[in-house]
Amino acid sequence: MSDRTQTVNIIGAGLAGCEAALYLSAAGVRVRLFECKPIEKSPAHSSDGFAELVCSNSLKSDLLSTASGLLKSELRYLGCRLISVADSVKVPAGSALAVDREKFSEAVTDLIKQSDNIEIVHETVTDWDEDEYTIIATGPLTLSGLSQSIFEKFGEGLHFYDAAAPIVDGASIDYSKAFTADRYGRGEGDYVNCPMDKSEYEDFIRALVSAECVILKNFEKSDVFEGCMPVEIMAKRGADTLRFGPLRPVGFSDAAGKRPYAVVQLRRENTEGESYNIVGFQTNLKFKEQERVFRMIPALRNAEFLRYGVMHRNTFINAPLTINRHFQTLKYPKTFIAGQLSGVEGYVESIMSGLVSAMCVAALIKDRPLPEFPLTTVVGALTKYLETPNADFQPMNANFGLLPPPDAKIRDKNAKKLFLSEKSLKDLKNADF
Repeated sequence: MSDRTQTVNIIGAGLAGCEAALYLSAAGVRVRLFECKPIEKSPAHSSDGFAELVCSNSLKSDLLSTASGLLKSELRYLGCRLISVADSVKVPAGSALAVDREKFSEAVTDLIKQSDNIEIVHETVTDWDEDEYTIIATGPLTLSGLSQSIFEKFGEGLHFYDAAAPIVDGASIDYSKAFTADRYGRGEGDYVNCPMDKSEYEDFIRALVSAECVILKNFEKSDVFEGCMPVEIMAKRGADTLRFGPLRPVGFSDAAGKRPYAVVQLRRENTEGESYNIVGFQTNLKFKEQERVFRMIPALRNAEFLRYGVMHRNTFINAPLTINRHFQTLKYPKTFIAGQLSGVEGYVESIMSGLVSAMCVAALIKDRPLPEFPLTTVVGALTKYLETPNADFQPMNANFGLLPPPDAKIRDKNAKKLFLSEKSLKDLKNADF
């Protein structure tokens, strides 16, 4: 039966908000889910569905030798709903978990609508009642009214610039100038790879660094988040920066067994391969400039752009001064802040924050101890990072650097990561919550 004595307000039906709503619903707690779409949308959102993926369709690697893969394994063990959905609508992407964006959003939206414990309210929220259990999960593009209320109650907000990559029509790719393969042969040939020789690459770089960008207003200028650096800014850091980044040719060889000079990768947006994301090509170039410059890639000479890359401001709280490791605000014990607004960075990290905040709210409602995650897990280490004093707080992705090192030194990097992953999952299974 549903606990009708308590209703939890969740503001925002993105990744964190939907995960939180589905967990609480399954736990028998009634949820009132507020979502401003379709009445109002942020500059980066386009669909009316819930859990919309904006920047990319990739949830990163699934390998246990990566922190993102370990985090997903931890979430699967915890019964995470959205990772389960992602697994069900994945598209070929080598060792990465990439999804069909539309099917993912549709599946999550259907789960929300099918729940008897979730009331959906399409409304733009500008404030909340601190005496009611509330999870604020409005994301890094929180609309101005609510942003103002958050910063009035918790202090000055922080922000950085983020960017999204363009998507091209699969039918417009010149496959005669591309090859299908995965780096180091991992996967089943899930990426379309667009090689460039030295001359083509140098011409491309010259055009890229001189291309015209969208001018940001002076009051909006700020740092760009390193994890989503616009491709034109990377190029300005040095002629070979992209060859050591998203265009790195290592792990590939042509028919003659020779490594290409540079390789642009395209990742499927849907199972059918009707559209492709240009991997690592987050950009702030003007739309016409994107067409002009990116069509200099031989396989994309006649590319049709289904969506242009965009740049937008992402907002996050000063987490160490605002929340604890349970995503519970220090000032208002019944108010929680989850998602990228909380200071986690990345799709899976946002999903994790929604799950953890919901688990904590459910524990409080049912008068149980708040869950404590081992610091040897990515969940435990990342949530601990959020509450640790930091004079220059910045959003954080899942990474092995957050975990305590092994007692005995392990020289092989891959073996060390696998050891940390195995210990994490073992400790998680032995945890008491």
